[in-house]
Amino acid sequence: MNYSEITPYIKELSELSAKNNNIVPPMYEQNNVKRGLRDLDGSGVVAGLTEISNIKSKERDKDGNVVQCHGELSYRGVNIRDLVDGFVRDNRFGFEETVYLLLFSELPDRERLDRFKAQLSDYRSLPPSFVRDMILKAPGKDMMNILSRSVLALYAYDDNPDDISTANVLRQCLQLIAEFPLLAVYGYQSYQHYHNSNSLFIHFPKPELCTAENLLYILRENGEYSPLEAKILDLALVLHAEHGGGNNSTFTTHVVTSSGTDTYSAVSAALGSLKGPRHGGANIKVMRMFDDMKASINVKDEGAVKDYLVRLLDKKAFDNAGLIYGMGHAVYSLSDPRADILRSYAKKLSEEKRMEEEYSLYEAVERLAPEIIADRRKMYKGVSANVDFYSGLVYSMLGLPYELFTPIFAISRIAGWSAHRIEEIQNAGKIIRPAYINVKEKVDYIPLDKR
Repeated sequence: MNYSEITPYIKELSELSAKNNNIVPPMYEQNNVKRGLRDLDGSGVVAGLTEISNIKSKERDKDGNVVQCHGELSYRGVNIRDLVDGFVRDNRFGFEETVYLLLFSELPDRERLDRFKAQLSDYRSLPPSFVRDMILKAPGKDMMNILSRSVLALYAYDDNPDDISTANVLRQCLQLIAEFPLLAVYGYQSYQHYHNSNSLFIHFPKPELCTAENLLYILRENGEYSPLEAKILDLALVLHAEHGGGNNSTFTTHVVTSSGTDTYSAVSAALGSLKGPRHGGANIKVMRMFDDMKASINVKDEGAVKDYLVRLLDKKAFDNAGLIYGMGHAVYSLSDPRADILRSYAKKLSEEKRMEEEYSLYEAVERLAPEIIADRRKMYKGVSANVDFYSGLVYSMLGLPYELFTPIFAISRIAGWSAHRIEEIQNAGKIIRPAYINVKEKVDYIPLDKR
């Protein structure tokens, strides 16, 4: 039997399922249900309390009216712009400092930061034979599934996996933060070797290198990278490390953690959420959209670019979804601070890589898209480029394969997931169980021989 085949019987069952689904969009409004746990303006329904991060996209004017404002993001109360300015000004890497801040709600001094980095370095290894037995012997085609499977497998190598005390969960989280780059890159190397017939090489991380440096070192066959490459990748990790408790994968972390399950199960569930193209896979959509644009039109002609964007919205280009990927955000309206920060560094990288024309195309789309969307769509808030718009470009200029775009997001976001898991364990104490309204009418049971 071909278990992957959709047989005529399966098609028949699928049609039966669709035929008997009677929930239509107006029913959500009729029952006062916030579809997607969102209000009409797109803002999330309040579902919890957190100290970990804050997103600001609105404020009150002098008359007390709520108005849109340029986006702000803070980690543990520290504005992300100030955090980035701090480590950039000192000419040092910032991801490890960011992880410390998210986990412990304070900025470390130099001694504590050095000790913390040393602890992560000590944890930056995998159990004996893990790479051979769990990654190389079972290669997969999807990096996020490999990463999730590897995380679940680590449960078996933990002598105390189910203890959900703060100390034990913190230990597990620090180990996963340190191990994620290895799991992702080794999974990719396995995929390249067994599915694409490329040479297999496995580099072990260097203890003196930070997360971003080690990621580039173990990924590249020659292990080489420029200082600017490492610093921009480090910056991208900082900007993706956390984004409020309501994003899909972090909310998943809260929901699964509230059941009292182990760290490996909670993180694996979050990875499953992040894999989705509506969440962590968004920057790949941006890249493929630009690939299609460059193959379809003369991108040096701004009129042709504008026409292509119109056709995107009219569902006549790329994937016919009616979206300009990388434009707009569920929360931000006037600007996404992460995109603002990443944009300037993307320009610097484009100059080093001699890809200025590529960067100029992104600038043109960012300028043209909001006008086109405003002209052709009913909007409740402004539209601007989000972080996915430029992160894909940065990863592409770094020579990172598309297959690793979402895993790199996970390498960063595991920091935020860890902070939220610990916060949920320490403060909630109740399983998360929202209510659903049943809209199916009562149906009488019919005996089998009378159906």
